[in-house]
Amino acid sequence: MASVAERAVLEEEFKWLLQEEVHAVLKQLQDILKEASRRLTLPVSGSGGAVKQENFVLSTAGTDQVKGVLTLQGDALCQADINLKMPRNNQLLHFAFREDKQWKLQQIQDARNHVNQAIYLLMNRDVNYQFKTGLEVLKLMDAVMLQLSRARNRLTTPATLTLPEIASSGLTKMFTPALPPDILVNFYINLNKLCLTVYQLHVLQPSTTKNFKPAGGSILHNPGAMFEFGNQRYEVSHVHKVECVVPWLNDALVFFTVSLQLCQQLKDKVMALEKGLCF
Repeated sequence: MASVAERAVLEEEFKWLLQEEVHAVLKQLQDILKEASRRLTLPVSGSGGAVKQENFVLSTAGTDQVKGVLTLQGDALCQADINLKMPRNNQLLHFAFREDKQWKLQQIQDARNHVNQAIYLLMNRDVNYQFKTGLEVLKLMDAVMLQLSRARNRLTTPATLTLPEIASSGLTKMFTPALPPDILVNFYINLNKLCLTVYQLHVLQPSTTKNFKPAGGSILHNPGAMFEFGNQRYEVSHVHKVECVVPWLNDALVFFTVSLQLCQQLKDKVMALEKGLCF
């Protein structure tokens, strides 16, 4: 059991934590998360205020079936130029976004919204705010950590989609020339990478002896996956995945990790002091 003198020291330390250290950590968190938000918003080019465009080359080791260049402007793909070599006959197909089209990357938008929500929670407890209890600090840290975990998960966990969902997405209508009916494409963020998956399909004839079993939702469907779309049954024959690293996504993920660690460290300190005061 803590002596009277030890308890007095602990109480003084706890008082200092609530009045001084918590605010120092909150300020540090705000600074880091504002940097993360800036990365996800992207810098503007020149004095015009427009978000700058960045070009990325898509590639993957060991295959040249799909090549492409993507132009990213903030959270939108504003240009995509893709070459696809068909395995059956080595025919080269070329597709590009129509000039009037952009594809919003919802994962980036959502991640930024969660970061901004975390910043809002922190700014609500400005330097003049007096924390009365450790529980108050713990609740705030939990709320901030929830938003940061959601932001990180949006970048690290792409949506699972069924093949009919990919086939009916607006993305299929963005290309010129139009995508042939036996090609599906999907763009998504995975960690610090922008990924493109191209699915080549073949039609399952009504006379086929194959047991038709529609595939469920997945981030990446494998050859042999079957689905029905527009009264027609298809099977995936080839899958090509190419990707490019987006440096500022990597920065954002590092900021999320550092911020979550800071939150946890503050929680641990509050709980350790409260435990000491209970004895």
